[in-house]
Amino acid sequence: MPIKQVFLSLAAWGCLSGIADAADPLSAISWLRQGAPSSSLPGTVLLEPPVAGSTLRPQIVVTPLEKLLPPVGLVPASATGLPVDLWKGSSSATLSRLISQVVVLDSPAMQSLLFTLLLSETRPPSGSNDAFLLARLDRLMQLGATDPAQALVEQAGPTKNQQRFQRWFDATLLTGDEGRSCAALTAKPYLSPEYAARIFCAARRGDWQTAALTLEATHALELMPKPQLDLMDRFLSPDVFEFAPPLPRPQDPDPLTFRLFETIGERLSTAPLPRAFASADLRDIAGWKAQLEAAERLTRIGALNPNQLLGLYTDRLPAASGGIWDRVAALQRFETALNSASADAVGKTLPTVWQAMSEARIEVAFADLFSEQIGHIPLTGDMAELAWHIRLLSPTYASTALSIPKDSRKNRFLAALAQGTPHHVAATSELEQAIGDGFDSEAQPPKDMQILLDSGQLGEAILRSMQMFEQGATGNLSDLSAALTTFRAVGLEDTARRAALQLMLLERT
Repeated sequence: MPIKQVFLSLAAWGCLSGIADAADPLSAISWLRQGAPSSSLPGTVLLEPPVAGSTLRPQIVVTPLEKLLPPVGLVPASATGLPVDLWKGSSSATLSRLISQVVVLDSPAMQSLLFTLLLSETRPPSGSNDAFLLARLDRLMQLGATDPAQALVEQAGPTKNQQRFQRWFDATLLTGDEGRSCAALTAKPYLSPEYAARIFCAARRGDWQTAALTLEATHALELMPKPQLDLMDRFLSPDVFEFAPPLPRPQDPDPLTFRLFETIGERLSTAPLPRAFASADLRDIAGWKAQLEAAERLTRIGALNPNQLLGLYTDRLPAASGGIWDRVAALQRFETALNSASADAVGKTLPTVWQAMSEARIEVAFADLFSEQIGHIPLTGDMAELAWHIRLLSPTYASTALSIPKDSRKNRFLAALAQGTPHHVAATSELEQAIGDGFDSEAQPPKDMQILLDSGQLGEAILRSMQMFEQGATGNLSDLSAALTTFRAVGLEDTARRAALQLMLLERT
């Protein structure tokens, strides 16, 4: 796959709100090319500079040029709204730990915010060396965003040391773009101490003699474990092992082992493997079912453009029934009904497809794809209320809230929340009360968060607020209020509203 170019088009699952428009960081990768739907990322954090309050000369701060490390990221600060010095004042170890630990699985709003932080063009914290960059790359891979990880390390310079090269090599193996990394390894063999990588790249570039000689040397000197030697033997000499029984399946393969098994015709299932391996199933060499399962898995964590999932869902007719095939059939029937503009047809198919999307936990992606069309269908009764709830999960939640289809106390609370004023409606549950407290105009961030903000440690404050939100979503409601208040205090109003709406509308255990 060629190098991905960064672009600033609006992505399908962001939202329009906050202080300024911001582009979805994942849409900076050209592999997400689809029609440009109307959307943006979580609200920005930059405020308009204040007007001078006096004619006194401002204090001048001098910073040595050698301390200003170049910013690294795929999306410029002008698009995300995050400052280039987002991470200043915090230690690299602390930030790396927070990036690796923050939980975003059940909150699409937090997923979008995390991708924004990881892909935004920012300077590393002072004294970080490569640790912080590696933490960003590792989390992108853990989330399954292999293409952005590849593009990010390519921008930073993938051949500067072995650690960067290893991340680059792993990403290219899963995206099918290993030709570039193998060319670099051939030119600079010291980039990888692994003989398996050198043998693979030599063969990949057609130098079978070098590959064979290197493999013979590793056999003689026992430089690789026997399972790896057996795998390399079959990779270089497939004819010799044509009728041999399959090799034992590795429990925890690395990307190179995965690709080698694929090359010898014994492809490993990606379902039990880390999420990054799912991206390998998006290639044409995988079957349609494997592509669908991988696309759902990546969409669930926010690492795939919903349009790409829709393209796979509608690629052909379901091959069977049950499981994922029922979801494919439900979505295809719904899309047909939607295109017919028949309120009766949409009303009949909407509950089924919504149930299917809920089972797969990709409801927000569905809302991003279809909310605008659903809004033009004159539904009534329970179907109108269901459609309204779906549209509240989309980027157009604010305008959706202006018209309530069914007057009820819960719907009034949801409408007020979408407008940023849930504390104006009486809460009837502890969750509603916690959300209302988080949006109270008199609420202030917790003391520890305020200390971070006062010292300019914005990035760390956002990451810690994300941790508080996760703790609040799982029961500690005081942390939920504190997280929402902090998000709003730094200008992430849109993130706060969408995260709270998702808590109210999505069924999660």
